[in-house]
Amino acid sequence: MTALAPDALDAAYHEALGRLFARTGGAWRLGLERVTALLSALGDPHVAYPVFHVAGTNGKGSTVATLDALLRGAGMRVGRYTSPHLVDFSERVVVNGVPMTHAAITAWLTRWEPLLSDLGATFFEATTAMALSHFAEERVEVAVVEVGLGGRLDATNVVQPLAAGVTQIGFDHMEYLGDSLEAIAGEKAGIFKGSAVAVVGDTSPEIRSVLQKHAETAGAAPVLVTGRDWQVEDIRVHAQGTTFTLHADGQCRRLTTPLVGQFQAHNAAAALAMLRGAGGRWAEVEARAADWLPGVRLAGRFHQAPPWLFDVAHNADGAATVVENLLAVGMPHPLTAVVCVLRDKDWRGIIRAVARAAERIVVTIAPTSPPNRVWDLVEVEQWALAEELPIERIDDFGHALAHAHAEAATVLVTGSFHTVGDAMERLQVHPLAR
Repeated sequence: MTALAPDALDAAYHEALGRLFARTGGAWRLGLERVTALLSALGDPHVAYPVFHVAGTNGKGSTVATLDALLRGAGMRVGRYTSPHLVDFSERVVVNGVPMTHAAITAWLTRWEPLLSDLGATFFEATTAMALSHFAEERVEVAVVEVGLGGRLDATNVVQPLAAGVTQIGFDHMEYLGDSLEAIAGEKAGIFKGSAVAVVGDTSPEIRSVLQKHAETAGAAPVLVTGRDWQVEDIRVHAQGTTFTLHADGQCRRLTTPLVGQFQAHNAAAALAMLRGAGGRWAEVEARAADWLPGVRLAGRFHQAPPWLFDVAHNADGAATVVENLLAVGMPHPLTAVVCVLRDKDWRGIIRAVARAAERIVVTIAPTSPPNRVWDLVEVEQWALAEELPIERIDDFGHALAHAHAEAATVLVTGSFHTVGDAMERLQVHPLAR
């Protein structure tokens, strides 16, 4: 096949993505039937390599990033599948730190478009199948796969993992997962499988118990639980990361992750438990964690490019964590926050949390926010003023960034992935840069 010129390739890529994103219309259609049929037609590529599978409301991205860095540090060829992306779709499918090329994405989507249409595959099902197929083609030695939504009926739950881990549970996607933390935990626990390692990383005793019972009912073995099978103590948060003491298997180690925040210690410990539980060569990687933890990177999470600080917070718990980290590290003041949240999220809780650390809050609209989920800035402004919060409304995203930058020593950009990604693109901060 004749190679396309760069402009033509770029056009073909965006056209292919346009058809893919058209599959996001309507309500989420959870279930494994379509993705199972799709992968079967592709030759079941997901059984060609071992998988570490991670779910959770908060912390799953950090745990995935930690596993990826440790396994790559050990010299393995590692596939990493995450969602959503910040700037470019290709960030979702990465092998040894290198995103799937635009040409490869275009070719895969074009080749399999008829099959995707015949099966009625959703956006996420198609993307998941593409990632798992790409990993097989690239002959990865292991893949680290992040759940998209929930767990039990998420498209990624077709994998048969070496180890499955569930991190912190919080309120999110309640219309699909349930209106209680116990119900949400039950859905996340759906990734636990018989004869595979199950790691319970939630620090709440009540939720921990729910997850443990689900893992045992599924026949997972072993079932490793934070607070019982390992302990995290003496957490110190600083500008260079988070240092903590890990007690596990009769050993005591002082470790540091470059990720900033109290819960990053627990996320790192959950990743280590997954490796430890898998045994053999994987446990050997865990034993050398101190050597390779410095290589952990997670775009859009306390991501510093002074004076800019990018940190996704799509729920109130996430925003509270952002603020805790800001206060622990002691960023320069005055601090202005640029915030945009999707209308179906708890934007009031997010703004209240941010107001604890910011002298000013600029609310705006991120350009890539889905039109049907854009928040009402008039409503936001009126509510914030009634709450006597330091709000300024600037509808235009570029003007909001410029205004915030003009009068602040630190500018926090937070809210949705769209908000952080749009800002990083405008400011030319590459998500995957080392």
